[in-house]
Amino acid sequence: MANLYRHACRILMLPLLAGLAGCNMVVMSPSGDIATQQRDLILVSTFLMLLIIIPVIALTFYFAWHYRRANTEAVYDPEWHHSTRLEVVIWSAPLAIIVALGAVTWISTHKLDPYRPIDRLDAERAIPADVKPLTVEVVALDWKWLFFYPEYGIATVNELAAPVDVPINFKITASSVMNSFYIPALAGQIYAMPGMQTRLHAVINAPGVFDGFSANYSGDGFSHMRFKFHGLDQAGFDGWVAKVKQQGTMLNRDTYLKLEKPSEREPVRYYGGVENGLYEAVLNMCAQPGKMCMNEMMHVDMMGGGGENSESNRERLEYDNRHAGTGEGTNSATFPATGQPARSQGAPEGHDDKGQPNAAPAEGQPANEGEPANQNQPGNQNEPGNGAQPMQHDMQNMNGHDMNGHQMGGQSPEAPASDSGSATPDKGSIAPEQLNNSK
Repeated sequence: MANLYRHACRILMLPLLAGLAGCNMVVMSPSGDIATQQRDLILVSTFLMLLIIIPVIALTFYFAWHYRRANTEAVYDPEWHHSTRLEVVIWSAPLAIIVALGAVTWISTHKLDPYRPIDRLDAERAIPADVKPLTVEVVALDWKWLFFYPEYGIATVNELAAPVDVPINFKITASSVMNSFYIPALAGQIYAMPGMQTRLHAVINAPGVFDGFSANYSGDGFSHMRFKFHGLDQAGFDGWVAKVKQQGTMLNRDTYLKLEKPSEREPVRYYGGVENGLYEAVLNMCAQPGKMCMNEMMHVDMMGGGGENSESNRERLEYDNRHAGTGEGTNSATFPATGQPARSQGAPEGHDDKGQPNAAPAEGQPANEGEPANQNQPGNQNEPGNGAQPMQHDMQNMNGHDMNGHQMGGQSPEAPASDSGSATPDKGSIAPEQLNNSK
């Protein structure tokens, strides 16, 4: 009976082993030193945790078997309640494991900090003094990857290359939504966020072609937001750079703005020349002509704000609706703000089936059943008699203002509007209703 049970277990394990044979174990068999250290961290942590898990599981089965009802030789002591030696073992073993895990976490957190330049090629080789790191500027687009090589004046789409045993300095940002830059064979994932720059230092130790992708869901084309990373020897990398320069076109702002539009399954593209300052413009969200760069805005804030002249900067600071009204963006759940239909079947609250605002009921007349109540009804917190304006949420026109109606960029809060709503605002102040509906 026991032999039959063992044979049955082996037969049941065959489909599982066959399925695992097709798995890509790149995380546990990486080709870069940073990814190798991260793999070792996984193994060490797993081993330390198994030091307590395996004995607990084994003792659980042992106690269940030893103190079974049929074993009359097992000592039964219903009055037992304490054992000092047993308490020492129960508490000291997990405590020692926690201390060891804490030490490993502390060391690896600082050693594998993605912002920290690497100090070795691998466990046996230090970085030669004459090796110059390769700088790569990464931009996550919808839904593709754009790579700048500032030292070579080239750029590529969905293809990345680097020489073996040369430190790589990644500068990572995004054009619209957050993504995650991840090459499992090279290093861990690093987030790419618009208006921000994250860093990653890594090195590839073996030649080959490796997969890279976005590890953070970012919309319709997320599943196909993939690229190839080529690890080449120095001669092969020089040849790849020459091929990009020879076959590539010019990447200027107009070309970038067309490339920035959402697209799926984008083919590999080469750009043999790049307009000066394009990556910095993308990082500062001012690649589109007429937009104020974030570093300019931060400088204005640092100098104390622009005062009354800041009103002219309002349109230059609208970034979130770059494709609104052009049909180039993706569907949105806020039809009035973007001009595009929502994904849900129903119309937005407060609008008819065509997306137009519902007519407000006459003064003193109750709202129709199923419709929101009039904001100006007695007892409402926004009642004009209480000195407050009715709330008007126009998200497209509220860019550059916080949720309290204050202008961003270090300016002073605007003065409240008068009850009549028709008086000309004082110098240096604009009523909230005028502010939300004027350009």
